[in-house]
Amino acid sequence: MRQAGAYSGLLCGGVSGRTGPHSLPLARIKKIMKKSGDDVKMISGEAPIIFSKACELFIEELTRRSWIMAIQGKRRTLHKEDLTSAVIATDLFDFLITLVSNSDSHSLGSTTTTMEVETIY
Repeated sequence: MRQAGAYSGLLCGGVSGRTGPHSLPLARIKKIMKKSGDDVKMISGEAPIIFSKACELFIEELTRRSWIMAIQGKRRTLHKEDLTSAVIATDLFDFLITLVSNSDSHSLGSTTTTMEVETIY
C-alpha cells in the first residue's frame, strides 16, 4: 500500500513556493498533453506537475538501466548504445523499441549505431 507522504511535497512548491520541485517545463508538458487527443481540452494546474515528476522518475529509471549496460561494457560514459540495450533488455520499456533501433551508418569508414526517433504526434 502506498504511503501518503511519498508525494506530499510534490504540489506544495519548492524553494520559492511558486515554481515547485519540478525541473521540466510545465508549459511544454501541458502542450504535449493537449496534443494527445482531440478530447483533451482542459487540464488542471496540478496535472502537468504530476506528469513532470513522472517524467523525471522515468528518466531516472531509464538512466539507471542504461548505466548498468555501460558498466557491463567496462565504460563510465553513457552512450546511445547503452540506452538502446537497456530498452531492449527491459520488458517495461517495450513501448520504446520502435523508437530506438540499430542501423549502420558509414561515416569515414566507421560503423556507428544511431537512434531513429519517430515523430509521435
